Amino acid sequence: MARELTVGIAGLGAIGLHLARALDAGVPGLRLIAVSARDQQKAAANLAGFRSPPRLVGLADLAEADVVVEAAPAAVFETVAAAAIEAGRIFIPSSVGALLPRMHLVARAEQTGARIIVPTGALLGLDAVRAAAEGDVSAITIETRKPPRGLVGAPYLEQHGIDVASMTEKTLVFKGNAFDAAQGFPANVNVAAALALAGIGPERTMVEIWADPSVTRNTHTIRVEAAAARLTMTIENVPTEENPRTGKITPLSILACLRGLTATLKVGS
Repeated sequence: MARELTVGIAGLGAIGLHLARALDAGVPGLRLIAVSARDQQKAAANLAGFRSPPRLVGLADLAEADVVVEAAPAAVFETVAAAAIEAGRIFIPSSVGALLPRMHLVARAEQTGARIIVPTGALLGLDAVRAAAEGDVSAITIETRKPPRGLVGAPYLEQHGIDVASMTEKTLVFKGNAFDAAQGFPANVNVAAALALAGIGPERTMVEIWADPSVTRNTHTIRVEAAAARLTMTIENVPTEENPRTGKITPLSILACLRGLTATLKVGS
């Protein structure tokens, strides 16, 4: 039987709190020991009913755990990631888009023995994309459609004066590569970043982002043209009540990723 792994979580919002509750309820081989949150008072209240309440610590102190999960605003990504990587821990990011411009963290992980594991998140089919990328791939595209309120506040929209809140018809608000999409929509296109890392890289992975008042779910359609296969996949994610930018499947995906670290039987690569 694999040894028990301790877990620390950065952030207790729509993703982190769900994970914390699931771990406290019991996941074989995993034990939650520490969390970090911006609002300490709110965090303490949320943790009060836990069977084994974790310690509330600073972001860097999460690296005391074997596994550090980042589920915080992208602004603190590097603080969380750097501490975990320097300590040689397993680092699981939810803000995958923040990793693309920080590939020096991957190089540092090679030196310290840390591992960076990107969960599937709000996507599907990453195993198939990774398999296809072992051969020749000519193109990968992802089309994202979200209710306008789920895009409000994106830096790209603010820089270009695009008011999605007032849109009454579906509108293409961005078209470009995954690297630029991650910079302009850090809270919205972690899916594109994960796809790029699984496939042919952020420069060649093309992204379309639509503000669509007719949809109630965050919808992603992936198209892959490869020598081994042609893939077309669509997923419609239900947004969380706490944060419309985050789908309900995202914390479940990270939980599945965590289970896979200690599971005797693991399905999928």
